[in-house]
Amino acid sequence: MSRHGYALAATLCAVLALGACSSARIGGSPIRSAAAAPAPLEAEPVEAVPTGPISSAPLPPVEGQPLPPVAGAPMPTPGGTDVAGLPPAAAPAPIAPAAPAAPASRTAMVGNWTARDASGGSCRVQLSSAPALDLYKASASGCSNQDLSRVNAWDYRNGEVYLYQTGGAVAARLRGSSGSLSGVLAKSGAPLSLGR
Repeated sequence: MSRHGYALAATLCAVLALGACSSARIGGSPIRSAAAAPAPLEAEPVEAVPTGPISSAPLPPVEGQPLPPVAGAPMPTPGGTDVAGLPPAAAPAPIAPAAPAAPASRTAMVGNWTARDASGGSCRVQLSSAPALDLYKASASGCSNQDLSRVNAWDYRNGEVYLYQTGGAVAARLRGSSGSLSGVLAKSGAPLSLGR
């Protein structure tokens, strides 16, 4: 199709669209095409169909739930042994071994830590509760590892502690509890642990 054909088709579509959008707001009356649906016919009234008698009865109790008190029945005594009619007790489900619990909050991580890297070197890292933009202030002292020596901020997200260097680069990611964290240095992937 030529460029002239495209222009003609676009113009025709625009004219049809504008013609379909006539409105009473600009003085015109709505135009109804011959193919428009006729006005809906009025439906004939429908008679209600009588139903059978309605009865009510209490629902049966949910399995394993205590029965509601019945009027006129004797009340059980506290500590009594009336167990007739109760289903036999199910055996308790086996308990799965507990996974190590992650710290419950950021505040559990605040404080002084001793950092140990793969080379055996150790230094002090302090995680503060003082805000630093959208993170929290941190400091490191005596660290021979260059990545750790530049730590100045930290955060706790999704069960992990993130240590940040000046400029916002992640220095390390650690996971654990409020007394012991382990993880890796971001650049080298070398193991790192923090303890109280």
